[in-house]
Amino acid sequence: MDVQLKGKSVIVMASSKGLGKATAAEFAREGAHVLISSRDEAELKQTASEIIHMTGNKQVDYHVCDITKPERINSLVQKAVDWNGKVDVLINNAGGPPAGTFEDFTDEDWQQAFELNLLSFIRAIRAVLPYMKAQKEGKIVNIASSSIQQTLDNLILSNTYRAGIVGLAKSLSQELAPYNILINTVGPGKIATDRVAQLDASQAEKMNLSTEQVREKAEQAIPIGRYGEPAEFAKTLVFLASGSNTYMTGQAFVVDGGLVKAL
Repeated sequence: MDVQLKGKSVIVMASSKGLGKATAAEFAREGAHVLISSRDEAELKQTASEIIHMTGNKQVDYHVCDITKPERINSLVQKAVDWNGKVDVLINNAGGPPAGTFEDFTDEDWQQAFELNLLSFIRAIRAVLPYMKAQKEGKIVNIASSSIQQTLDNLILSNTYRAGIVGLAKSLSQELAPYNILINTVGPGKIATDRVAQLDASQAEKMNLSTEQVREKAEQAIPIGRYGEPAEFAKTLVFLASGSNTYMTGQAFVVDGGLVKAL
């Protein structure tokens, strides 16, 4: 099936590794012009090279961007416009905030998590909207967490701000529909990324278990019986951002192997 992404201008935030990298690679496989970003130029250069090698698509470029800095986000979007003359797709993504409970965090911790995990999404959307509105078309997909449907223990910062992403997207879906701009949110469950490995290691230390034991226990709670692969998650985003999606907007999905039991 042709998902109509060939030649489309795609920005993937926080994409030098993990889910962002996997998502960028899937867009590249579909022939899109993909602009990846993160704070580490060396990692970005390596990732762009790997994606080109994996997919055979040479239309992959990178731009250094600290997503907590509005001027860097604006610069990233301008790079995409200078390169392709437009922005068709924005994939919002950010690293997860620290694990912990309510009493572990100061006002500064809350502010930092807000700027990383919610305000960065707001700023990126604000930056691309003039271009999407002018062309009367666009797709925005936010990467969040399975906590958008069921809160996660010891992750209060993530639980709070990921829920804000859903509220933002639902409101914007109504405001942007007249411009044929569709916006959705996708939350990963247990996907085999460095972030999940770090959380497993932290949990293992607290429980005096090995990381392998923690993962085995977690997999027993997943109906499919295993952690997901980043590419499996990425395919959902590619569909939502593609020409195959013409009517789904304002929705929140989880890709979790059946882990979340909430309706």
